[in-house]
Amino acid sequence: MIHSSIFGKTADGSNVMAFRIKDGVNEAVILSMGGIVQSLRVADKRGYPVDVVLGYNDIASYERSPQCIGGIVGRCANRIENGHMCIDGVDYDLYKNDGGHHLHGGNCGFDKKLWNYVFEGSDGNTLALSMTSPDGDENYPGNLNVQIRYSLVDGELRIEYAAMADRKTVINMTNQISFNLNGEAEGDVLDHMLTINADKITPTDDALIPHGSFRNVSGTPFDFRTPHKVGERIGETSDPDIARQGGYDVNYLLNKRPNEFVKAAEVSGEQSGITMEVLTNKPALQLYTYNRMDAMGKSGHYGAHAGLCLETQFIPNAVNCPSYAMHGDPVYDKNKIYHFATTYKFSHK
Repeated sequence: MIHSSIFGKTADGSNVMAFRIKDGVNEAVILSMGGIVQSLRVADKRGYPVDVVLGYNDIASYERSPQCIGGIVGRCANRIENGHMCIDGVDYDLYKNDGGHHLHGGNCGFDKKLWNYVFEGSDGNTLALSMTSPDGDENYPGNLNVQIRYSLVDGELRIEYAAMADRKTVINMTNQISFNLNGEAEGDVLDHMLTINADKITPTDDALIPHGSFRNVSGTPFDFRTPHKVGERIGETSDPDIARQGGYDVNYLLNKRPNEFVKAAEVSGEQSGITMEVLTNKPALQLYTYNRMDAMGKSGHYGAHAGLCLETQFIPNAVNCPSYAMHGDPVYDKNKIYHFATTYKFSHK
């Protein structure tokens, strides 16, 4: 069963619910604001529960944060160049919230919205959140009906994304869950061992906008095809794609066939012994290492590299780059169903 309680109130006085999903020693807390994964406790090598996601203890901190920390990102994850897109000859200028560009759905993305909720499954252990993003929301076309399902079974947190619009529009959702497998506020993740199943990244300009090209990871600090520590090559300032951010904020094109559900990445915490596998049917993954983090979290200060995100998605700016859209087109026709899933599978040794 899912246990619910009031987590807090938004600035306008609306209640935000917290939903606690149990799975033995494992436990997830999901908020009705933004579908935020506020807490995720999994067993470490001693069998003790460790909270492995960054977050806050109050709604005001989530509302103030420029990050989408722990929340659903939409309508379109990542960046759209100049906040501009053209669909069937019609130009749309989206809200510009990132230096003249559109980022993570705009000024009030899905992580800042209140969602409806029901409990599903034979045991009532699946949380289904739903909302409608109205036509013109952040200047996107079409009324978009969205449903997100969360389940926690046998050490696997699964997030299913579904959506359908009444007009042709862009859909590209993810979740910016921010992990530190040694425990949130337990220092940085530079000693975490990381593997990413990808031969290519999409290089960016100084505004972190990719423009349709690919770069092979061989011989670069982006090569995680075999396990490496996150911090092993993070300071290689000779590489412009890493130097401009002081760390990783890069999209990978995964080695997979369209709609194939595969292991995209694996990461392990050296102190806790916790390993997490990321499995998805999405075509790409963003590695982000919170390079300039400076915030007070649930149980302490979050500094640079306090966590990492492995955000499954379509390639950023694909709406403006046909070479990216061929690997997964974020433009969806009227009444076409958007349906993807990502599983975070935990173990320890």
